[in-house]
Amino acid sequence: MKHGVAFRKFSRTSSHRMLMLRNLVTSLFEHEQIKTTLPKARDTARLAEKIITLGKRGDRVAHARASAFLLNPSLLPKLFKTFALRYAKRPGGYTRIHKFGNRKGDNAPQAVLELVDNPRDLRWEMTSRAIGWEVLKDKLKSQQPGAIMNGGGAGVQELIRVEKNIKVGGPSSVLRPMTRWNLQKVLKFKGKDASLDLSKKVETHMDNLLATPIAFRTMHEETDKTTSNRPRRKAGHIFPGETRAALDLAHGNLGHRQPAPRSPVFNMLSRKYKKSI
Repeated sequence: MKHGVAFRKFSRTSSHRMLMLRNLVTSLFEHEQIKTTLPKARDTARLAEKIITLGKRGDRVAHARASAFLLNPSLLPKLFKTFALRYAKRPGGYTRIHKFGNRKGDNAPQAVLELVDNPRDLRWEMTSRAIGWEVLKDKLKSQQPGAIMNGGGAGVQELIRVEKNIKVGGPSSVLRPMTRWNLQKVLKFKGKDASLDLSKKVETHMDNLLATPIAFRTMHEETDKTTSNRPRRKAGHIFPGETRAALDLAHGNLGHRQPAPRSPVFNMLSRKYKKSI
């Protein structure tokens, strides 16, 4: 019979295991983003959710229980003020786990455990980059890179406002369904200025996508004017406008050559550089 196997033991005694988890929760509240093994991250997230719920209650009993659990008493004001205010409208789900490959040596699965809506939120960063990539890919079908750079991120804020209100399974638009779903998730419990902040981050990423290949080619031409050999791109490197699969990109120059995409591609070999500079 399966008795006494409810939680992970981590090959430790109960006192050692509980002290380890308390230490991880304390580090999570202090840095709001930590990296550990996947099993430890899951158990730490379970306990962190309960402590944040105590912070939202805010009474004397909750304060006493949180004070007895956390190893650093200086984090109590952060718990009962910062976190309680940040997650006031969120009914649950205050943590997020990102898988981070396997650890070198023992091959243990690693993960990044973070608090939702923290200043270094990985989901916020990944969503803004995905939106910037897809918006830029759509604009390159009808505009030159120079015109896009001069116009900035015109229409990005309106696009985010429209995509935020589209229901699941709605009409197709510039963004993919998964990107739209992530957009709605990161903005669901944010304030009124969240859409504006996200649009600014999307515009910054679009500028970086356009400026990086131009700067790379200019640097190459200045440092090596005597040869016509252009630097080869690394495996997995994709330029704005390309639609190849990730497996083909990972193969690099050794992989099967796919036909050129029909949409305009903005890379170091295209003639759009001279027009955009």
